[in-house]
Amino acid sequence: MAVHLNFLLLLTGLTGIHSITTVSKVSVKAGSSISIPCLYDSKYINHVKYLCKGYYWSFCSYLVKTSQPSSSGQFLISDDKSRRIFTVTIKDLTHENAGYYWCAVEINKGDDVNKYIYLSVTRGIPSLYVKYQKLTGFNGDNISISCSYTNTGETKWCRLGSSCVTKLSGSIEGTNVTISEGAPSVFTVTMSGLRTESSGWYWCANGDLQMPVHVTVTERLTTTTLATTSHLTTLSPTPEPVSFSVDLKYFIIPLSLLIFIVMVTLLIWFMVKSHKQTRADTSATTTAKEEVTYSTVKKKKKTPDQAEEEVTHSNVRHMGKTSDKRSDAKSDVDVTYSSVVIVRQQTPKRVEAKDEDVTHSRLAQHQQNI
Repeated sequence: MAVHLNFLLLLTGLTGIHSITTVSKVSVKAGSSISIPCLYDSKYINHVKYLCKGYYWSFCSYLVKTSQPSSSGQFLISDDKSRRIFTVTIKDLTHENAGYYWCAVEINKGDDVNKYIYLSVTRGIPSLYVKYQKLTGFNGDNISISCSYTNTGETKWCRLGSSCVTKLSGSIEGTNVTISEGAPSVFTVTMSGLRTESSGWYWCANGDLQMPVHVTVTERLTTTTLATTSHLTTLSPTPEPVSFSVDLKYFIIPLSLLIFIVMVTLLIWFMVKSHKQTRADTSATTTAKEEVTYSTVKKKKKTPDQAEEEVTHSNVRHMGKTSDKRSDAKSDVDVTYSSVVIVRQQTPKRVEAKDEDVTHSRLAQHQQNI
């Protein structure tokens, strides 16, 4: 293998060999994907970058170029000119995808600069892998990355194009790094005191294998900042991905309050309606009525021969009650009270007296609701 690598280096012409920095060997499980970053020199910012495959550089075949980026397919490429890193992604890996690849930059009227990568595709567990290749942390917080391995060798954590931490603790560009062996065949890297400048490509290593990991550090948004960010999202061409989830909170709280008010209003409405129905049933019941009749009759008779006065008094009271219109009402009851008194009285004779019948009657009727 060493002879082959030396021969590859000779074929590259050694021109610009240090102008591109990337990982040298990765192991990936079949069916998964892998993203590989390639750091280039600042003088190549406006040059075309590409990925090609082949054991020999002189005979490698083009797969994808930044001048002809592919939005679909197995191979993707993107160029971050601000960080001087172009990234190639290979999706749905198969065993046919195993082999040598080259990150390269086109040089007009000269030899292209390049750097090789060996990709191993396994059926089982890869020799070195991480659960997530892209992670996000917040400014001032900590972030942990677990690197699992199957081979023996030195473990370390490095930043692409920068330094590495090989001991239990260290620092990379102002960010504290600790390495711990928490479980068998797993070492955990913890980056503490994250800063915005901590964002970028890193890689964990075990022996001659590396696995790239991208870390993104963002500001932790407070409640006040969230409201401002939500308002400014309409002006920003690339809104924060958390804005939508934050806006939902502002919709859920008023919506819950509105539902509660509606439920209380409906409850009050049903109570008022039930009260009115009870009152209507009560007023619909027919009240008892009382009918009273008073009658006074006075009768007087006078004869020439003898003055005789016959007086008849009659008091009549008639009371009528109507029952309620409910199903359990009793039949109507009529009550009549009658009192008759007859008085006969002898009076002195009067010569001029004539027969005279006098009848006085007074009738009064009252109705009273009970």
